[in-house]
Amino acid sequence: MGTDWIEHRRGRDGERIGWMEPANEGFVAIDLLGRRRTGIVDWLSAEETLDELGIGYLADPHELRLDNGAWLRVRIAEVSPAAIRVKKDDWGDMTAPQLYYTVPFPVNDDQLRPLST
Repeated sequence: MGTDWIEHRRGRDGERIGWMEPANEGFVAIDLLGRRRTGIVDWLSAEETLDELGIGYLADPHELRLDNGAWLRVRIAEVSPAAIRVKKDDWGDMTAPQLYYTVPFPVNDDQLRPLST
C-alpha cells in the first residue's frame, strides 16, 4: 500500500471500500485487493468508481495460481493491506478440509484473478 493512498469509506456505514492514489493532477481508484480500477481521474470520479464497485466482488469466486502453476477455485476469506487470505472453495461442505492460502497485497492477476465463467 502506498504511503500516499487516501482511504475511502462508504458513506452509509463507514465500511472501507478502497483508496485513492494521488497521481499527477488527479487520482487513481484502488480496490480492496490493491488493484487499480481507473486511470487518472478527478477526485469525484475516483470516489464514484469505488462507491459503485462496493465490496460485492469480494464474494465472487476467484482462482489462485498454485506453486505448480495450476489454478485453484477459491473464495476470499480476509482482506487487509497486510495480506489477503483465500480459502479453497468447498461449496459449503462442512466436512471438507479447510485449506487457506495467503496472497500478498496488492494482488495481481498472475496470482489471484476473478473466476471466468
